Amino acid sequence: MMRHLLLPRCGPLRHLSSPISLPRLAHYKAPTPPAPPTPPKPPKKPVSFTFHDETWEDPYSWMSNLSDKVAMRHMDVYMEQEEKYTEAFMSDTERLQSKLQSEMAFRMTPELSTPPIKFGPWLYYRRVEEGKQFPVLCRRLASLNEEFISNKSPSAGFDFVSGRRIEQKLIDYNQEAERFGGYAYEELSEISPDHRFIAYTMYDKDNDYFRLSVRDLNSGSILSKPQADRVSNLAWVKDGKALLYTVTNNNRRPYRIYCSMLGSDEEDVKLLEESDDNVYVNIRHTKDFRFVTVNKFSITTSKVFLINAADPLSGMTLVWECGGQAHCIVEHHQGCLYLFTDAAKEGQPVDYHYLLCSPVVVSSSPRNWESVFIDDPDLIIEDVDFNDTHMVFIVREGRKFRICSVALPLPRGKGAVYLKELNPHFLPLPKYVSQISPGPNYDYYSSIIRFTVSSPVMPDAVVDYDLSTGMWNIIQQKNMLHERTRILYGTTSSASSLANASISKRSGSTDEVNFKDDLLWNDLSEFYACENYDVSSHDGVLVPLTIVYSRKNKKENHSPGILHGHGAYGELLDKRWRGELKSLLDRGWVVAYADVRGGGGGGKKWHHDGRRTKKHNSIEDFISCAKFLIDKEIVQENKLAAWGYSAGGLLVASAINSCPDLFRAALLKVPFLDPTNTLLYPILPLAPADYEEFGYPGDIEDFQAIRKYSPYDNIQKNALYPAVLISSSFNTRFGVWEAAKWAARVRECAVYDPKRPVLLNLTTDIVEENRYLQSKEAALEAAFLLKVIGS
Repeated sequence: MMRHLLLPRCGPLRHLSSPISLPRLAHYKAPTPPAPPTPPKPPKKPVSFTFHDETWEDPYSWMSNLSDKVAMRHMDVYMEQEEKYTEAFMSDTERLQSKLQSEMAFRMTPELSTPPIKFGPWLYYRRVEEGKQFPVLCRRLASLNEEFISNKSPSAGFDFVSGRRIEQKLIDYNQEAERFGGYAYEELSEISPDHRFIAYTMYDKDNDYFRLSVRDLNSGSILSKPQADRVSNLAWVKDGKALLYTVTNNNRRPYRIYCSMLGSDEEDVKLLEESDDNVYVNIRHTKDFRFVTVNKFSITTSKVFLINAADPLSGMTLVWECGGQAHCIVEHHQGCLYLFTDAAKEGQPVDYHYLLCSPVVVSSSPRNWESVFIDDPDLIIEDVDFNDTHMVFIVREGRKFRICSVALPLPRGKGAVYLKELNPHFLPLPKYVSQISPGPNYDYYSSIIRFTVSSPVMPDAVVDYDLSTGMWNIIQQKNMLHERTRILYGTTSSASSLANASISKRSGSTDEVNFKDDLLWNDLSEFYACENYDVSSHDGVLVPLTIVYSRKNKKENHSPGILHGHGAYGELLDKRWRGELKSLLDRGWVVAYADVRGGGGGGKKWHHDGRRTKKHNSIEDFISCAKFLIDKEIVQENKLAAWGYSAGGLLVASAINSCPDLFRAALLKVPFLDPTNTLLYPILPLAPADYEEFGYPGDIEDFQAIRKYSPYDNIQKNALYPAVLISSSFNTRFGVWEAAKWAARVRECAVYDPKRPVLLNLTTDIVEENRYLQSKEAALEAAFLLKVIGS
């Protein structure tokens, strides 16, 4: 941004005493611009470590020594210096930040209410009251003044018969915040099947665990029991008269299951205690509340047990066992158990999930499970949901996501069939769908299934699909073009639009919306282009790359850009439309997404090829996508930024270490930057999935791989690094010391350039819950990019 330099006025003409001297102008020297701020230099206190006969030195190890009070006082001072340094560097962007924040906050305007969820006779929803920070959980009868119920304002209405408001307040989270020191973080909440109670867990910040409470929905009071700490799972039994819950040990490993009889003075009964430190336990009820499944899993084995919900003290029955850690979800439908799993088949690993079926009551042991569908590599089942009459599938064809349903019960006696043979009903969807997220779907007997459709060029659309009629409604979606939220009321149907477009199962037409109808989907592809590429990586593997840009504002061969990546835990890269990115898109930026190995969307092999000893594949994939953007002149050279969150921060930082000149800037949000020390000497408890993802230091091959990809241990000396803004917090999974150590070492080793700073921005704990803080953080990040790269 250009700044006008105000020069002092020229003084009057001065005549010297000598008559032959000519008049001359007084010379004024322009003020010298202020010197750039100097980055802080924390003290170095080298400590040597040796493992697997390798020795290395860590000069900033003291930053993670939380038990050393002197070290922590030094850390407090250092964090203050980092904060001042960031403020000084960004001081000339205050007006830009203010403008960006106004733009973003306007788009982030939260819904006053979540769309109501029907569960039994009730509609449940959360709404925000004026002037309050946290929402209120409410409900109302679905049958009362049904014709006036809207998804936008479900609380509206009055019962003139009883003379009372229709709405019933259940939990005011503003009051919960008073109980928990100003914080209102809820992890779990389960309504009892008789709708008399709600069991929920709130985060106790002072003790760093979640605390269980059960509230009577008629009186509003909290029951005296159960009240437990470190609760990780809940499941109602005995039609709501009893509650099962799991608790964790000090290392956050779920290991005990308790049963609490509501209204009883007796102590809660311990149903299970797992003594093996490598085994984790969780529970969930089937959707019809007939059974509770108990999963016990480790890296070597996975087991599923069944508890009869009508008699929870009668014991557990083993229904499934397999080798290795597998994803196992059991559901029940009319006397049959359905198992959705990715366990190995006949000892051979599989690259996908599949569905098995077995009767609840069996006469032989071990239980026999039969395949429901024949494996179809062209139609991969990613997720499944049930109700009393239908089964709903989220499927993938290549990289394309679809959603379909089939009627229950399935035909019997035919054995496994192809899903396509059951004539599934596919829903019409927009062109660029990046993710379909099911739920929440609590009511087993409801014909309506809810899901959310996400796209890089469309705000998230919450959809209700009526399985009995084939009708579907978009019940909530932001309208970014008019900067408002569009809510379609519950009585509005898409039937007419579908009829006009001739999109239906019977017509045999495609599931993809092939007509422009902003009133239907609010697809923004008319204004923002979305393009997909396959990029060849270092070993010839093709990596999907998605780019988004403004059709109006993109400048050919001169556009700056930002490349997103994650590549961990088999999770899909978040490519949803985000309102804060609109500020960059409208300033001519290209937003790109690299679906590198280690992430999701490509099967289990795609995930496994980017983890542990193969983590380097993720990094090479990301570098290949960055080079592609520049080589194809999609992004101008020296104007490419990178973005990574959590494990994605490791990906980006490792790519920077490999090719520091490839990127001009980077945003790292709560990044994982010091895997060697974190995996060897964890300060915060780690789960088996973390070691499965990044490697077991005890395994020498894993250890050597960790040392090679670790961002903190591979910073290039005397190289020019990009400008980096790191956002972190003391209360994140990867501690702020990782970010602080990496920043200090980059400054120490790399070439110093005041125009390419490494900034550390400490965020507050409650950014996710506060629209103002969300927009403030996003504005700071965008202003940083615009300052160091431009637009």
